[in-house]
Amino acid sequence: MSELPQANLRVVLIEPRNPLNIGAAARAMSNFGFLDLRLVKPYDVAFREAVSAVGAGQVMESARVYVTLAEALEGVSLVVGATGIGNRQFHHPLYRLERGGRMLKRHLAAAPAALLFGCEKFGLSNDDLSHCHYLVHIPTRAEHDSMNLGQAVALCLYELARAPMAARQLPGAAELAPGEEVERFTQLLLKLLEESGYSEFAPGPATVEKARRLVRRLSLRSGDVNLWMGILRQALWRMRKETAAPSADSAIPQDTI
Repeated sequence: MSELPQANLRVVLIEPRNPLNIGAAARAMSNFGFLDLRLVKPYDVAFREAVSAVGAGQVMESARVYVTLAEALEGVSLVVGATGIGNRQFHHPLYRLERGGRMLKRHLAAAPAALLFGCEKFGLSNDDLSHCHYLVHIPTRAEHDSMNLGQAVALCLYELARAPMAARQLPGAAELAPGEEVERFTQLLLKLLEESGYSEFAPGPATVEKARRLVRRLSLRSGDVNLWMGILRQALWRMRKETAAPSADSAIPQDTI
């Protein structure tokens, strides 16, 4: 999870019609640490009992209901609308979620903002859009650009919460196996290749270097090295045992032929 100040985001659902969608949105909010849910004229007042809000009791209990969108946006300095494109013409800047999400994250680091979602049937109305500074859209295929409300909320919040740099990090140095363990594994692998008669194995520095590079690219951890060495030792033992066993023909006395 990134260090995004989740408390600065208000997720606003405008006239949601299905309590299950409200519950799914609340669950996604709880998953990613966004706890401020605001509803404008929800269709069903029993939304707090939605069974789809698994683990999101805090979000549902603290959700606030407003009569107008303007009231729900009090104290917010940036308003972003989430919308499909369809055949509509917009008078606002419209960004893909990736770019719009980065812009929203920068604002949230300093001040509160709201992310708006329209009702399931019509989306954001023109009046709703008039409150927005810009719009974001999820890049769905043109033939099917309408998404379920709960899923749309989840995708938008994931884009805000994700940390791309964290995904690029290699395993921590402390988790990787020590060099001497990796080298013992490499030598055992070379021994197995040699005794198995592997066709591409040719004894010499080039083969050793190739095998060593291959093993290092695996980024093995200590537990993994021990497991793999046990597997290779068992395979080597079984191979040697079968090689040393007398053949069936040699075990038959000659005078019986």
